[in-house]
Amino acid sequence: MTSTNASYLIVGAGVFGVSTAYHLIQKYPNASVTLVDRDAYDAESRVAASWDWNKVVRADYDDKVYCKLALEAQEIFKSDPLWRPFFHQTGVYWTCRSDYAQNVINNHKELGRNDDIIALPVSEARKLYGGIFDDADYTGVKEVLINRASGWAAAGDALRAVTKKCLELGVKYVTADVATLDFNGRGSCTGIKTKSGEILSATHVIIAAGAFTPTLLEWSAKNSGNAGLRAGERILAAGITTGMAQLTQEQHAKYKDMPVGFQGYTPDEALYWKYPPTKDGELKWWGSKIFTNTREVLPGRHISSPPPTHDYNQWKVPGPLKQDIVEARNLWYGPKSAEWNMTKHRICWDAFTTTSDFIISPHSDSKGLYVATCGSFHGYKFFPVLGKYITQMLDGELEPELMEKWAWDRQRPDSSQNVEYPNCEMKHLLQPSAKL
Repeated sequence: MTSTNASYLIVGAGVFGVSTAYHLIQKYPNASVTLVDRDAYDAESRVAASWDWNKVVRADYDDKVYCKLALEAQEIFKSDPLWRPFFHQTGVYWTCRSDYAQNVINNHKELGRNDDIIALPVSEARKLYGGIFDDADYTGVKEVLINRASGWAAAGDALRAVTKKCLELGVKYVTADVATLDFNGRGSCTGIKTKSGEILSATHVIIAAGAFTPTLLEWSAKNSGNAGLRAGERILAAGITTGMAQLTQEQHAKYKDMPVGFQGYTPDEALYWKYPPTKDGELKWWGSKIFTNTREVLPGRHISSPPPTHDYNQWKVPGPLKQDIVEARNLWYGPKSAEWNMTKHRICWDAFTTTSDFIISPHSDSKGLYVATCGSFHGYKFFPVLGKYITQMLDGELEPELMEKWAWDRQRPDSSQNVEYPNCEMKHLLQPSAKL
């Protein structure tokens, strides 16, 4: 299939899908490139994990492959006029209970970077930033990683702007609920069928649907009779709770220049994130519970899937999950945060692999079908470059190391060493006797 007669249908308009459209339309300006999403790109609220108030942009990885890719993406966030307005270089503050800090620093050195990245003892680190983290939990902390080159991006605003740019370049955008993939008589994927009955066709169908991916593949397996389409144990859909507090003017002045924060724990415990306040004085952080939602998506087929409502019930956050946010807040800010005015809670859904590696690969059971997903809650920072590598995958040009790391049929280890893998079932957290 040559670029002159190729067409691309991308299911999902989050960072994987939009970045793919952006890079495809620039490489093949005459190709037909279509994004399909259940929400309009400029909707007031979207279910995409990348639609958010803010997301971290960092290269503090102990995995050298992601460290290198994140540095590449970070440079674009800092220099490209399309992304630059949304990036805030606040730095990161990472409490490390393992050798993580030294591993990150070594990766930067080996990649030839001289960023302002250091590891400090707790006694020195807690004095930084006016002592605003003096009440944080330092139990078991070996040292604190400080990287002033990192920061955060206004996530939803950037996603909207890049999507708009895609449309200006010729990408089409269809707002529709996808019911199933469509196949020809030889089992090749030729498009999608929407819930309204419309069929959209293309030579290349790319699933970039995040947490919806396993469900869509289940529906498509049933519809086509091809059980090999199912995600199986490759992909797990899961959610996490985020919360925001509205700071007073005095509080905002105190915290406005703070870095992104990470409470790093051992594989048996949790990882906590928090972000600097927005320009409107809203301070956000994540809970510790990354939970599955096992339900029957087809008769007799139970998998983890977001709630079956159009908006995933993302704003209907039960009390126990709000309590998870309180406990995470206290780990950073201590008793002084008890008086803060909590204004927003949201459940964010994404797709995971046991290793937190992406899947960017042809699907092995259907010609013309490709998968680009599994952000595992760390995919946003690669927004500027994801589509570059997805396009390489589509063209058969992805370097062997990445091809193997992101393969659909890769053999992955279990999740026992992955602190960011889903750690509980949502319904169990909501039982009266549950302990968060």
